[in-house]
Amino acid sequence: MARILGVDIPRNKAMRIALQSLYGVGPKVAAEVLKQANVDLEKSSNDLSEEEAGLIRKILEEGFTVEGDLRREIALNIKRLKDMGSYRGTRHRRSLPVRGQRTHTNARTRKGPAVAIAGKKSIKSLK
Repeated sequence: MARILGVDIPRNKAMRIALQSLYGVGPKVAAEVLKQANVDLEKSSNDLSEEEAGLIRKILEEGFTVEGDLRREIALNIKRLKDMGSYRGTRHRRSLPVRGQRTHTNARTRKGPAVAIAGKKSIKSLK
């Protein structure tokens, strides 16, 4: 099993798919890296040689921000927004949607499970 940037590449998958298990590597970046390394996109991750794995590792480290560096960069960007007190920063701080989505209904992924308010009665029960 090949190990690139501290992540085990999945077995029995095409390299274009297996590389996407790295944080920050999507379909386009995976294809570009494999093209630069002269590795077939459909080559199985089991058949990857150590030289090819080393070359892929080198290309990713030099040309792209991936894994730990990318996670750190994103965390610092969010921290900067929070410290600045911008609207987006306050939305991050309150764990609410940041990009203008509605919150009256939906947004349950971001807000968490709905919590019932004690003593609140519905309109039907008042009649």
